[in-house]
Amino acid sequence: MGLEIERKFLVCPELLGELQHGESICQGYIPTQDKTAVRIRLKGSAAFLTLKGANRGAVRSEFEYAIPVSDAQAILAELCSGPKIEKTRYCRTVGAHVWEIDVFAGSNEGLVVAEIELNSEHEPFEKPPWVAREVTGDARYYNTSLLTKPYLTW
Repeated sequence: MGLEIERKFLVCPELLGELQHGESICQGYIPTQDKTAVRIRLKGSAAFLTLKGANRGAVRSEFEYAIPVSDAQAILAELCSGPKIEKTRYCRTVGAHVWEIDVFAGSNEGLVVAEIELNSEHEPFEKPPWVAREVTGDARYYNTSLLTKPYLTW
């Protein structure tokens, strides 16, 4: 079974410096009956279908599959009701880890978060100076939550 162990933090943009080589992401969600998520993502010139289980702290089940871009576009248009998440992702290596920095657009403009994937919940990592408060367990920062209660409405 695939597991995602990920911690999420707010970012101090003024300490981040210039970001380069970002990749545009558009993603939508197919409605489910429980706390699972079915995500369709266009990322640059690639597309993915991702199934995620309920969050258990920083851990949850995750299964991700590459799919044709044309299929992803059709699924986003036909099966993902409502707004989409729009963001640009930048990657920075700090120590032994890669941080993914998401700069949100649209109704979530102004939100900047950094995520780090780990091999275990208690794995040590270097925290860069631009990383601020941890929001791993705060459901407001889940992408699925940002669809229904965008950052600009807080």
